[in-house]
Amino acid sequence: MSGPLSGIKVLDLSRVLAGPYCTALLADLGAEVIKLEPPHGDDYRHIGPFKDGESALFTLNNRGKKSVVLDLKNPAHLKLAQDMADHVDIVVENFRPGVADRLGLGAEGLRARNPKLIYCSISGFGQEGPFKDLPAYDLVVQAMSGLMAGTGEEGGAPLKTGESVADLIAGLFASWSIMAALVQRDKTGQGATLDVAMYDALFSMLTTSHALHLYAGALPKRVGNRHPLSTPFGCYATKDGQVAVCVLNPKQFKALSDLIGAPEAADDPRFATDESRTEHEPAVKALVEAWSSGLSTDEAVKALSDVGLPSAPIWDIAQAASNDHAVTRGLVTDLPHPVLGSAPVIGQPVRFDGAKPIAATSAPRLGGDLDAVLKEFGLEKTE
Repeated sequence: MSGPLSGIKVLDLSRVLAGPYCTALLADLGAEVIKLEPPHGDDYRHIGPFKDGESALFTLNNRGKKSVVLDLKNPAHLKLAQDMADHVDIVVENFRPGVADRLGLGAEGLRARNPKLIYCSISGFGQEGPFKDLPAYDLVVQAMSGLMAGTGEEGGAPLKTGESVADLIAGLFASWSIMAALVQRDKTGQGATLDVAMYDALFSMLTTSHALHLYAGALPKRVGNRHPLSTPFGCYATKDGQVAVCVLNPKQFKALSDLIGAPEAADDPRFATDESRTEHEPAVKALVEAWSSGLSTDEAVKALSDVGLPSAPIWDIAQAASNDHAVTRGLVTDLPHPVLGSAPVIGQPVRFDGAKPIAATSAPRLGGDLDAVLKEFGLEKTE
């Protein structure tokens, strides 16, 4: 398969989401990803929703991979796994800290055999530190990172996001760090040991919260669908729903004031700056909704767009996936699948020289590639 990572081989020891998402991104870019699974398969093979007995979550996050089944409690199978690691560029694992070492597949042991190996560990709280043995569930990380404390309706309880963002962000940073390690290896000839923590990864993304805490000495407040620092920058009622409106600077606020029939608002001292508008957010909201509540969402979006103000309707996932722009950009791709015939997947989003790389096939059958992988690596199958 062609792509920026063509020729790079990955042994994927991970399961569920963070690790498989990382290696799916690598597969999209042309890497050969060999997924090592226990006899019962990755846990995600058994989590719904299902189509014709195939897990949607597994299918989405394991595209372009080969599946090898080994029982790592069997010494002969463990030796095969170790031998495979001698022939790859990258190993990705997301066991609990210490488990890979106890199994005989830890970074130190495998890199001693293969010094050019890039070994990436993904866990909830990292390979060291007082929290390293805590359970690594997405909800736990969202709860402890500060994300939930700053998310929710004004005056309401903390809320998690609707997606497993801690897992996905950790997988994204893992793939990013692997790319950097490949560049470093080209210079030094040496591999690397990478420690990716879901907690660290999610915490690093909370830039508005860091601005408030580290620079303003304040904690983020839950403000629902509006921006905690800028106003009017949020969602406002219409006749049939809500419209998202984004206004940052005085020129934009003047355009909005004229549009909504309140030109005097642009000269009101309460609304002179983004900060002062946020201090008087209820008054700004009342002005905007006095106008927007008389329009449909589509009418409001058109009126705002016509004067150059960023705005949008709130779409569900079906609308986000099926609109003309999403289709033109190729956000959903059907790939060949051994059971389903073809399966829709969401590949990595970046275009390289105008093209969007994506894996050639969907997720593999459980254990269907052992003989081919052993032959490729010149290894002998042991019963």
